[in-house]
Amino acid sequence: MTKDSHRTPTHDRHPAEKKRLGVNERLALIGLIDEGMRLGSSESPVVADLFSDLWDLVNTTVAGSKIDRLKPKDSRNGFHEFEINSETGENLGRLKMLYLRKPIPCYYLVYVEVAPPFRNKALGNRILRYFKDFLTDKSSVGILDNIIPAEDPTFDIYLKQSWRPIGDVTGNTPLDVSGNYMIYIPPRLKGKDLKESVLRLLHHIKRKRAAIDMRENAMMVQQTITEFKDLYSALLTYFEADITRGTHTPLMRFMFTRFVTKLIAFRRRIGELLGYTGGESLEQIVLNPAVAALPLQSYAPRELSTKPSFVTGDEGLWFRFPEEIKTHPARAIEALPNYQRPSLTRWLEKEERTPNHILRVGDLMALGFDPTRLKEIAIDDGPFIFERIQVRQLPDLEKKKELLEQRGSTISGTKAKNASLKVNPPLLTIRDRGNAYVLRRKIDGIHWEEAVEQLQTSPQLKPMNEHLKLDRLIRATVREAREMISSHEGKLGVGEVDLLTFFVSWDLSNNRPGLMIDFASTSFESVWAA
Repeated sequence: MTKDSHRTPTHDRHPAEKKRLGVNERLALIGLIDEGMRLGSSESPVVADLFSDLWDLVNTTVAGSKIDRLKPKDSRNGFHEFEINSETGENLGRLKMLYLRKPIPCYYLVYVEVAPPFRNKALGNRILRYFKDFLTDKSSVGILDNIIPAEDPTFDIYLKQSWRPIGDVTGNTPLDVSGNYMIYIPPRLKGKDLKESVLRLLHHIKRKRAAIDMRENAMMVQQTITEFKDLYSALLTYFEADITRGTHTPLMRFMFTRFVTKLIAFRRRIGELLGYTGGESLEQIVLNPAVAALPLQSYAPRELSTKPSFVTGDEGLWFRFPEEIKTHPARAIEALPNYQRPSLTRWLEKEERTPNHILRVGDLMALGFDPTRLKEIAIDDGPFIFERIQVRQLPDLEKKKELLEQRGSTISGTKAKNASLKVNPPLLTIRDRGNAYVLRRKIDGIHWEEAVEQLQTSPQLKPMNEHLKLDRLIRATVREAREMISSHEGKLGVGEVDLLTFFVSWDLSNNRPGLMIDFASTSFESVWAA
């Protein structure tokens, strides 16, 4: 990494004749900067540029917005859509619904979304009022599944718009059809006995719910890809002068690094979506060669960093750190060696590069993950790993730490599919330059999904896997470990176990699974929750 340098003044970087960024483009760029580093940074040239009169502009945009309704013949995949658009055509929010003709005309509300910068501006209420008027005009029933938690301040948003719990219509029924569903009955249908029709509607919706989710996933992916393309265009516009001159700065490297890490994270997630088979490809986004060649910059430049670093956790470990980490945490930690996980070492060997290869933005696109997120460090000859996370993930990290500390002592010595169940809690957390760095002990294991990938793709491991079915064993081991942690001495709350990440024993130096094999069975030596 080169040393941080201050940006040139905004007016030098963007002459008046250059293309100017609109409100959505500026908001897109700001979205790449974590909230923790944006607060109080109004003196920064780049932030002054992006935030200049921004919220006045947001309010003006909202005030001048209008709702556009797509006609049914213009709908895609059976969905009909309302959009809130600004006078200049920028999309501020949308409502998606699905029309069902039988047994009575009904519009099933799939979701309502307002773009983050325009929330708390009453746009959600406005589009719901429009939807209610639409249902009234069509004399059609409206049905939705209210997933808003009861403690959320917006829980009663539908009640205020004359929606009712669906049980008010269906009454007590032995069928589990009510759930969190709510219904809007237009004036022309009030007073009529709709019980049987609504029950049949609910049965149809629940039966088709998987297909509805599949279609919704495909459309959401298409929409998100469009947003990524718009964001990339905004970045190219903002840094046009630097790209043309063939120069780069810490800010430019940071913004493009952040963009690509978000893009590859999205690419991984869509593979898990129900029914999503590819649709619009992310290969549409092709990096400019000058952008692809940029060295990675995973922490914010000084101009975006206003809060001092802090540390929580084991103070004894903190005092044993090298002085450079204590004075300049982000810079020092990012300079540590990358954790040599199997996926990285295989890629380096394939590309004929050394472990010290300076990774570029384009390398992340080729790898499909960010290998700089995990760093190795030795403290008193003991191996440890630093993991970089986003500041907004700190509350979940604290929950995870409490859970691991609480369950660690009680599950000690237990086994999941004959693998010793262990925990690897966070030991220490440092916050600096818009990131949080979490220290854990280095274990002789890898993430279970990477282990499965290695078994299924590595030429050396595929024959072993075909014979022993180790990929299935990994899934069964992790599944049992999750269940044991969740149920041991009282079940966990909804979603708590999902905070945990699981690792299985692995010989990293030889890229082989750490197994216990005897005449009776084969098992992994250990499984860790972290």
